[in-house]
Order: sequence, then C-alpha cells, then structure tokens
Amino acid sequence: MKLFIDTAIIEEIQTAATWGIIDGVTTNPSLIAKAGKDLVSVIKEITALIDGPISAEVKEGPAEAMVEEAFGYARLHPNIVIKVPMTLEGIKATARLTKYDIKTNVTLCFSVPQAIAAAKAGATYVSPFMGRLDDFTNDPEAGYKLLEDIRVAFDNYGIETQIIAASIRHPKHVEQAALAGADVATIPFKVFLQMLEHPLTTKGLEIFRNAGK
Repeated sequence: MKLFIDTAIIEEIQTAATWGIIDGVTTNPSLIAKAGKDLVSVIKEITALIDGPISAEVKEGPAEAMVEEAFGYARLHPNIVIKVPMTLEGIKATARLTKYDIKTNVTLCFSVPQAIAAAKAGATYVSPFMGRLDDFTNDPEAGYKLLEDIRVAFDNYGIETQIIAASIRHPKHVEQAALAGADVATIPFKVFLQMLEHPLTTKGLEIFRNAGK
C-alpha cells in the first residue's frame, strides 16, 4: 500500500520527505486555507519536495469550468493529479480529462455505485472517505466495509482505478485500509507519528536503556 501525506503545510511535507516512506501528497481547499497560501504556490513548493502524485483540487461547478481550471494545474508539473468532486458534473469533467491523459482523483466517495461511476469515467484514483462515513453512520467499521466492497467490485471486473483510503483519523484506519486492500492511504502528519508508537515499544526501549546503564 502506498502512503500519501494529507496536508498542505509545507513544513510538515519537508519533515515527512526526510522519512523515505512518502509516495505522494493530497491536498484540499480546507488544507490550503489552513496553510494560508494560494493553491498554485503550495503545489509548486510541494513538487520540489516530493517526487510522486500531488493533488490539486478544482472548485465544484460545471464540468467545463472544472476542466478549464484543471488544465492550468496540470501544466504546473507532470505529477499533478486533479481532484474532482463526486458529482454528475465532476464525472463529466473526469471523463473529459481522461481523454487528455490528465490524471484524476474523484473525491468524497461514500458508496460502491459512486466508485463504479468514477472508474467508468476513467478516474486514476477514487477516494472513499473512511472517517466521515464512520461518523455519519456511527459505526467504526463503516469505512472499512466500504473499502472492502469497492475492492471486491473493482477486482470483479479488473478495474484499474486505484482506491485511496481518505479521511483517515487514526492508525486503526491505516490498518483497516491495508487489510481491505486499498492501493493508497492518505494520512495526516499527526497520524503518521501515531503509527510509530506503541506502549510496548516505549516500555521495551526503556528496559533496554536501563539495561545499558
């Protein structure tokens, strides 16, 4: 499973880039707003740090407007992936961008039928939102089950669209994404740090340190 970092904060990406395990970056308008910068400047900075897929999300609207905006982002760097909303206009935009060999990530996916529509449009990636679905259903297994079901549906027909486990809130989501067969997990910086922690690891290190005194 590939690991993307889900952030637009350049300092976090700079730090994560030194770890040697980051395969790509996803951003969205709320993350860009938190970074306090415009999307183009953030994308340019990210491309200098990470050699992998880097998302740039278009504004939701008519397909023609989203395609036009996407062309501008796609020209910035060969690694750019256009994030498109899961709407009818978004699906139309995805199909058009696919014809121009522009990579796409259909985002805000919450069902298998939505994922199938994105794949049919030629999406490079589709992003089921684990955390938001868990919250909506009040079921900590809902996001996991959705990933599993999309994986089965895609495998049934040899669909090449990659599944990005998104809206990851904690290390358990990363585990669920891996067990469900997601191609990618896009993970916030703080969750990456939490992934490396375990009480027994901490206790074991303390024992080793004390033994060495």
